[in-house]
Amino acid sequence: MSVLETHFLLKFAETDDDLRAAQRLRYRVFVEELGSDGEMVDHEAMLEADRFDNDYEHLMLIDPTRSVDPLEQCVGVYRLLSGEKAAKIGRFYSESEYDLAPLIASGRRLLELGRSCVAKEYRGGTALFEMWAGLARYVLENDVDVLFGTASFFGADVAPHAEALSYLHHRHLAPEALRARALETNFQTMDLVAEDAIDRKRAMFAIPPLIKAYLRLGGTVGEGAFVDHAFNTVDVLLILDMDNVSPRQRALYTGGRR
Repeated sequence: MSVLETHFLLKFAETDDDLRAAQRLRYRVFVEELGSDGEMVDHEAMLEADRFDNDYEHLMLIDPTRSVDPLEQCVGVYRLLSGEKAAKIGRFYSESEYDLAPLIASGRRLLELGRSCVAKEYRGGTALFEMWAGLARYVLENDVDVLFGTASFFGADVAPHAEALSYLHHRHLAPEALRARALETNFQTMDLVAEDAIDRKRAMFAIPPLIKAYLRLGGTVGEGAFVDHAFNTVDVLLILDMDNVSPRQRALYTGGRR
């Protein structure tokens, strides 16, 4: 990846310092802003880490003008793992929350996405678009068929999310052949409100922007949500079959490349 037309730099983490910069942004967003915690969170160093980090690729959006401290220059992160590498290391991160058997058995080329975040002051601008454009190029270059990964509603109390979760269940449930299911330990049905009782506008407003971005591309969700009390979230599994992405949407992120 190289310098984009803006002042952003899009790159994969190559060094320990790169990885720490990604973990610093995750700390700023997941811990300081959203109140998450975990056994590998380092509050003294202000790093949000886990045991999966060293096995994954980390796509980073850098703004060199943001700070003189390189650890504070990362403004966007995506963590990626291909199906081929997952087979070698023995698991996907999402398997701690979902039974991925349907996805794995599909024979499709898989790419797991996770731990995605954008610095607060960069939301609503071009940062997420730049991240998606880089991700789209990666998907094309590696012939990925299906993207998937968990995304979160913040706050582990399900009640405030009931209408939005129900909307996802009724309107965007993945086809059975790809429909991974949340593990029973923390399973939460998303069928909480009858479809004819949902206010679509209100439900869409309550859905986090990242999830809405996947829906616009043709994304679907797995069966059930996973309540993660440690991270104070209700997680859903997003599944995007690249065959469902329209040519117009592909062109938006890839500049017309196929």
